[in-house]
Amino acid sequence: QVLLVESGGGLVQPGESLRLSCTASGGINGYNIDYYNMAWFRQDPGKEREFVAGITWGGREYSADSVKDRFSISREVAKNTLYLQMHNLKPEDTAVYYCAASTRGAIISITSYELWGQGTQVTVTS
Repeated sequence: QVLLVESGGGLVQPGESLRLSCTASGGINGYNIDYYNMAWFRQDPGKEREFVAGITWGGREYSADSVKDRFSISREVAKNTLYLQMHNLKPEDTAVYYCAASTRGAIISITSYELWGQGTQVTVTS
């Protein structure tokens, strides 16, 4: 099983909340998601893809300075699902959000990730 599917994006006003989900149905190559480092990245048109938040196979959490105290990453291993809880959304958070899985490398580095989902659009505007 080598498929990640994101969901939960949408159009919201500043200050509102969204929860993004990334599901690996049946696991990843026969393993549950806690066998991998997992992360969320985001990208606006014309800009580079940037790290948002990540969680190691052991459960240690990391987040970018731009989302600290507003976003949190979590997982439900029994459902092979990764979450991104987003509160107090700002227009600057508008982007396509991607989840990714890695067996190696620095958790914040885009080059560490070998498996990516298709992305889900988050738009924050008044």
